[in-house]
Amino acid sequence: MAKKILEMCVQIVTAQASAAVMSTEEIEEALKKTFQTLQELQTREESQEAPVSEWPSDEAKEPAARAAMDPKSSIGENSVVCLECGAEFRQITANHLRSHGLTPREYKKKWGFRLKDSLAAKVLTRSRSAAAKKRGIPDKLREYHEARRKQKK
Repeated sequence: MAKKILEMCVQIVTAQASAAVMSTEEIEEALKKTFQTLQELQTREESQEAPVSEWPSDEAKEPAARAAMDPKSSIGENSVVCLECGAEFRQITANHLRSHGLTPREYKKKWGFRLKDSLAAKVLTRSRSAAAKKRGIPDKLREYHEARRKQKK
């Protein structure tokens, strides 16, 4: 029976992925949630529990979960949780924030981030930093600032 549920889950998520652009993380999360929901439906059907219409909706659960989340803990090692919708990303982009009617600056102010804080997963931030150092950007930036200071004198 689990194999049948898994096949249904794959069909549902495949349809979702063909209708909208989804990242690997979004597809993975959709598969997990869909599989879990289908299992719950099957369990309730077999035990003749309350109909689906009496289940608490995810919308009712999510705002409380997001409100309880500390903004600093929303930036994890491998993902960042959008505090507006609860979606997980490697980086929260300006394009995503636009769907909430916010700019990155407004989002950071609303949730108490410093303006210079990155809205990217820590692993992504470290890899970008290493790439910049490999290209010599910190040294070039230091040289540029020194040249500017000498010009002002």
